[in-house]
Amino acid sequence: MPRTVALTHNLDDSGLAAGVQLADPASYHHPLFQRSEPGRCEGSVVFYFAAFTGRESEPQTPISAYDDKVLTWEQISDLGKQYEAARILWSKARLRLRAAPLLRQAAPLWEAWTTAKAEMERVYRAFGETGDGRWRAQILRLTEAEQAAEAAAGAWDEIARQLAQLAADQIGAAGYDDELPLAEVAQGLGLDAAGWHIEHVDAYTDRYWSQPTPLRALLAQQVDAQRQRLVEAARLAGDPEAAHDRRA
Repeated sequence: MPRTVALTHNLDDSGLAAGVQLADPASYHHPLFQRSEPGRCEGSVVFYFAAFTGRESEPQTPISAYDDKVLTWEQISDLGKQYEAARILWSKARLRLRAAPLLRQAAPLWEAWTTAKAEMERVYRAFGETGDGRWRAQILRLTEAEQAAEAAAGAWDEIARQLAQLAADQIGAAGYDDELPLAEVAQGLGLDAAGWHIEHVDAYTDRYWSQPTPLRALLAQQVDAQRQRLVEAARLAGDPEAAHDRRA
């Protein structure tokens, strides 16, 4: 099935398009290029290509075209626009190809994280119904739930980092105006990724060694808040030993 990309570039106003061209640049066309025609918007061009698989090399205007003394600069410019359109389509096909297996792996990891987080919150809420003599046992349950949530968050952040890198690669090739959201790719696979926590790749790579990854950082904030509330509750209840245990 042909793919198309419309680019809002000025059309060649040299008159070559309507007259006799000095050279035929067809030998430099992208292998999947089919045709081009004026777009709906004034000055735009629509390029038609056969379907990209994402396995092709990144489309780049052939260097030999710049060295061809027969081609005009207008023809070379048109080739550049064609390859730009090809690069956009290729980048999206490559993202779909590379992200598909990771997205399928990510789905159960996100479910595991949400389950672990919900369990941790359930155990924390249970303090409101826990008798004074059973607080230490409940603290142990909470600590175990926190550790499970930490492990689930770490597993998620690792696959989120890989997906974020693929998304950044696609934007790097196509530009932000032609970004293909990961959620859209997931939807094409029958997955609902709308609520998945995936930040820009820099959030996973540009960190100090001691900084947690994004989801683990959010979890740490929640754990700290829960512990502070427990410390305060113990203090108000006149149990300085319990308060000291939670600070430790």
